[in-house]
Amino acid sequence: MAILETRALSKQFGGLRAVDRVDLVLEPGQILGVIGPNGAGKTTLFSLIAGSQAPSSGEVLLDGRRVDGKPAYKLVRAGVVRTHQIVRPFPNLSVAENVAVGAMHAAGRAHGPVRDRAVEVLEFVGLAERARAMPGTLTLAGRKRLELARALATAPRVLLLDEVIAGLNPSEAQALAALIRRIRDERGVSIIMIEHVMPAVMSLSDRVLVLDQGRMIAEGSPEEVVRNQAVVDAYLGESHRKASA
Repeated sequence: MAILETRALSKQFGGLRAVDRVDLVLEPGQILGVIGPNGAGKTTLFSLIAGSQAPSSGEVLLDGRRVDGKPAYKLVRAGVVRTHQIVRPFPNLSVAENVAVGAMHAAGRAHGPVRDRAVEVLEFVGLAERARAMPGTLTLAGRKRLELARALATAPRVLLLDEVIAGLNPSEAQALAALIRRIRDERGVSIIMIEHVMPAVMSLSDRVLVLDQGRMIAEGSPEEVVRNQAVVDAYLGESHRKASA
């Protein structure tokens, strides 16, 4: 059984259909990439799955049970957690305290004192030495690791990553991609990732879903998607297809 699924999921804003009948299937232990041009509906799709917005129609299922329309805090307690494009930690709390806030929402999926869980997660993401630092002193790469740590502290089963690699230099991007792979392999977390950094998407994803103007125009392995003419026309461009050939 799929751990997470959407069926004909749609969101209407006045005359604009931001998400248009999207069918998505996430298998346990899978990394699913979501790509598409700006304005394609990717972040809105995440908001519908994570409970930040209610769909206009369609369904979101977790372990085969409908969860669409539930508020975000209930989805977090059920194990569906997202990160955000713009990292906004609590500025007046230390790095460790930020992660501890996430650990408070684990809802029985993690064991032990909150502080101990925060320390363990910080060690996992490579921020243990900055535990007492304030978020404002971290680099962009450090703040992105903190965003991941806050999400991991909730003991997620499904992690929605919204452009966590974007904006990093190549070495930082490579290191964060390796961390994402470890989250899946070592923690058993199923992942959906929105990303514009194509090398990361193609190397990490088991399958890739492509959105354009709210609609799914392609879905398949990274190799299949990069050669799909509709994807080339809408997003990648002919030069990318030739470079990948």
